[in-house]
Amino acid sequence: MTAPAQESVTTRLPVALARLQRALRRTEPSELGPGSIAALGTVRREGPIRPGDLALREGVTPSTMTRIVALLESNGFLARENDPADRRAYLVRITDDGVAFLTRLAGVRSKALQAELDQLSASDRATLEAALPVLETLATRLAS
Repeated sequence: MTAPAQESVTTRLPVALARLQRALRRTEPSELGPGSIAALGTVRREGPIRPGDLALREGVTPSTMTRIVALLESNGFLARENDPADRRAYLVRITDDGVAFLTRLAGVRSKALQAELDQLSASDRATLEAALPVLETLATRLAS
């Protein structure tokens, strides 16, 4: 790949992915911001976790995570429990309402995305499908 073409990819790809993510977020307006939704998803995937560890995983400050956890708790999406390894600390775990919220959100976003994918040509859909493993590999490598 030539330098100008590579620069185009490194410039255009993050912009396109961010625009797609923002567009999907607008399909289901929520009282929760993207950071809160991401944190809730992390708790769902990883199980009960200390808020400080969650802050590290999400790349935010502990004080920001304290506010996110408080918001998620007030919505009934997270609950606190004692940390069995350290009785002075606590863990947060996702509640059934939190799981239901994420499931509903994913369904709405998937439906909106599918409606747009259905408008693409078969060739464009195949191109997107072929690009998914590469995008997933990039995401994994950049995250580590």
